[in-house]
Amino acid sequence: MNSRDEVREHSFWRSFHHAFEGVIYATRTQWNMRLHLIAAALVLVATLYLHLQRPYVIGVVITVAVVLAVELINTAIEAVVDLVSPELNPLAKVAKDAAAGAVLIVAFAAVIVGYLTFYEGILAGADRVYHAALALPANAVFIGLVIVGIATVVAKAKVGRGSALQGGAVSGHAALAFASATFISLLGGSALLAGLAFFLALLVTQSRVETGIHSPREVFFGGMLGVGVSYGLWLCLRLPL
Repeated sequence: MNSRDEVREHSFWRSFHHAFEGVIYATRTQWNMRLHLIAAALVLVATLYLHLQRPYVIGVVITVAVVLAVELINTAIEAVVDLVSPELNPLAKVAKDAAAGAVLIVAFAAVIVGYLTFYEGILAGADRVYHAALALPANAVFIGLVIVGIATVVAKAKVGRGSALQGGAVSGHAALAFASATFISLLGGSALLAGLAFFLALLVTQSRVETGIHSPREVFFGGMLGVGVSYGLWLCLRLPL
């Protein structure tokens, strides 16, 4: 191997190194990227759990790759905009908003693809949720969500920050979203349905962080509150898991 081939090979591996550095940077700095990676892992596990045929798995893999790639492009655009225009500028905001909008559109398309791919499994889980809900005491789920809402208001009042519907040390949206996901998971008894429910709950928390209303820590505490209260109520009712 001559020196030119060695330089070319070195450049080839260096390009891979830089590409992985970009993925690591986006994962470390972007909440959305971490969320997309968690969702991708759950969806890929679901393809194994349901023994999907190869064409369906190919569709899921392509969709996951597109979502992650667009999120990386969004991160790159944000970095370039911050470099070129560190001060507040309406055009810089347009660039960032448009890039975030592209990620949002692809994410919604991914949800639709996931629903169509796991259609039969989701329907079967929904049927189990319906029959399990019939066995619950009347309004048990509704009462559980009300309790979560009350606990959220109490937490905000204790800390002294935020209103009943916006801001504060605990995210009420995250609490209610994760409480609902927990009830769906316990009632459905389906790993696929549970994964979909918690994925939607994560989308809710993402929106709260993305808009700057809550920090990741605040939506985390809200999610833990929702899961804890709903699961505690489930145990109090002495229903089989």
